[in-house]
Amino acid sequence: MLTEPRPTDLSAGLRLWRQRRRVSQLELAIRAGTTQRHVSFIESGRSLPGRDMVIRLAESLQLPLRDRNALLLAGGFAPAYDETPYDDPSLGAIRAALAGIVEGHRQYPAVVVNRRGDLVLTNRSFDVLIAGVAPYLLEEPVNGPRLLLHPDGLAPRIVNFAEWSWHVLDALTREAAQNPAPEADALIEELTALVPPRPPSGPDHLGFAVPLQLDSSYGELRLITTLTRFGTAIEVTVSELRMEAFLPADEATAKALRLLDPAAPG
Repeated sequence: MLTEPRPTDLSAGLRLWRQRRRVSQLELAIRAGTTQRHVSFIESGRSLPGRDMVIRLAESLQLPLRDRNALLLAGGFAPAYDETPYDDPSLGAIRAALAGIVEGHRQYPAVVVNRRGDLVLTNRSFDVLIAGVAPYLLEEPVNGPRLLLHPDGLAPRIVNFAEWSWHVLDALTREAAQNPAPEADALIEELTALVPPRPPSGPDHLGFAVPLQLDSSYGELRLITTLTRFGTAIEVTVSELRMEAFLPADEATAKALRLLDPAAPG
């Protein structure tokens, strides 16, 4: 897919996002507490909404905070949401909380990634899991999907690589469709070239329910993933963080994870 550039005028931006979200003018108007006529006039450039209305429209379309700021700028308003570097002292409490949550998942691997999928935080169990990958893949910034699908990363150890790689790519594609970004398209294109053709769907096809089957020194691991996002963040960087934990799908995997990281609690 090719991400369309962000429109620089409010009318085009609102129309583009509404179409991406597959929302009618009437539905958007109801969500935002206005009229279809007003939405139509904004999209045609015949009406210039106030700052509060732009925020309400952006919220009604569930835009990421980064894109809400872009829509405000397109309307001639200052951004409403701060964007702070992750290592800024003002985010110290957030970093400490995330570190506690990630470490609390040991003995299960867990990571925190940013909007590009780059690792910003990992726990010891994940570090053990990726031992042996090519050192250059661990140079900052370390991209999670690339680490998983690259032939010098975990790919050779993924038993169901043909199926699971497309599970990852499909998830990236869905995310890019909902929250477009040029770097997301570039990553999808790069990773698509690294994986085998999509396998045909057979009678055992499970759709989204694809566990990660990974070889380890203690046998095959069957892992399922959970994703956690901030639900009420009002800061761009924080809103774009997500935590992914790899949990055992069976008792044999749980036992193997305990052996792989014997220092983990439990």
